[in-house]
Amino acid sequence: VQLQASGGGLVQAGGSLRLSCEASEGTLADYAVGWFRQVPGADREGVSCIAISGTNTYYGDFVKGRFAISRGHDGNTVHLLMHSLEPEDTATYYCAAGVFCLLRDPNGMNYWGKGTLVTVSS
Repeated sequence: VQLQASGGGLVQAGGSLRLSCEASEGTLADYAVGWFRQVPGADREGVSCIAISGTNTYYGDFVKGRFAISRGHDGNTVHLLMHSLEPEDTATYYCAAGVFCLLRDPNGMNYWGKGTLVTVSS
């Protein structure tokens, strides 16, 4: 499955963005889908993940209720709605697919898309 993340951009602190992950050559409905982020010089950090069932969702501790992950009605997209963004959220965000949600073990996710840059200004 090929993944493409989109929706990044420049936003002021306190603002919102919606990231989207879309699949080609496969369907996201067959996978757990996670969002990870990375800043230069640091490891990838798990942001959120939604299980194959779509019922179970997981978030990094730093999210603190600000983000929401969901599957699109078409079954082939996953969205990450981010509110109350902070400058510390500035990073390149990646979506990944796999059998399980592995927020603490990004290397366990099987498929990765190119990232989308989120920049939060203070």
